[in-house]
Amino acid sequence: MAQSRHSLPQMQGDLFLADGGIETTLIFLEGHDLPYFAAFHLLQTPEGEEALRKYFRTYAELAREHDLGLVLETPTWRASADWGDKLGYGAEALAKANRQSVILLEEIRNAYATPRTPIVISGCIGPRGDGYLPGNRMSDTEAADYHRLQVETFADTACDLVTAITMNYAEEAIGLTRAARRAGLPAVISFTVETDGKLPTGQSLRDAITQVDDATGGYPAYFMINCAHPTHFGSALAGDEPWAARIRGLRANASAMSHAELNDASELDAGNPGELGQAYAALKQRQLRSLNVLGGCCGTDHRHIDQIALACAPLFRGTS
Repeated sequence: MAQSRHSLPQMQGDLFLADGGIETTLIFLEGHDLPYFAAFHLLQTPEGEEALRKYFRTYAELAREHDLGLVLETPTWRASADWGDKLGYGAEALAKANRQSVILLEEIRNAYATPRTPIVISGCIGPRGDGYLPGNRMSDTEAADYHRLQVETFADTACDLVTAITMNYAEEAIGLTRAARRAGLPAVISFTVETDGKLPTGQSLRDAITQVDDATGGYPAYFMINCAHPTHFGSALAGDEPWAARIRGLRANASAMSHAELNDASELDAGNPGELGQAYAALKQRQLRSLNVLGGCCGTDHRHIDQIALACAPLFRGTS
């Protein structure tokens, strides 16, 4: 049963971890083939499903080790209609994959959740197009129609919310938010930015968040930033303004490379996990005081999330 956006456990302000970069981990560290970066495609085989189970179990164990909450995103960033067509999935097969992804995370939650480690299941929804390039931009009405089926599928599962990951223009985020509201699911919007701290369209984070809130009556439970390094957007967060307080989540890249450089890279740049953890702590202390959902994106794995937990947990426990 979906919770109201105000009753989500992470809205209380305690620290919740999230997983790392699932696609880069599975491809570069585990050796799996993910066409179009579609992690959900592994559900086609028992071996692939076990690889996903192992991946998510790693983060559940990490959250339990640190006595922290955990937000688990379904591996469905590419499980929408256009990407499904590329992979040979019809509407029924795609809906089944989305449901199966939630069932897998229910299994993890049942095995690992405790009062000290609450686990939240989020239905992950990716952009209709390329995560880095805002080509073939939709209107908010078109975006609501495109994302409606995936959102409605999640609404009939144990998902607690849906999270739009790697949104690169505001209209798609607005449409997806409206689809979630109609389905009765809380929604989180995660924007990606370039090395100048702006969305790929050139719009500022401030203006994008404000545009979504204004168009939806402030419906998103909160906003996030993902698929960018902290050095890319730190300067865009200067000041203590209300829009910045809407940012509760961060899933940064391990690498400081640009999107274009990452796209062309043949090897994984895992950066420095300890430095990334300290960067998160600095953002929490100085610029994003509402920040409390912390995970990773491209190039990050359990080592990075462990360091983020070590650096940031004291800020929530009054022992910094």
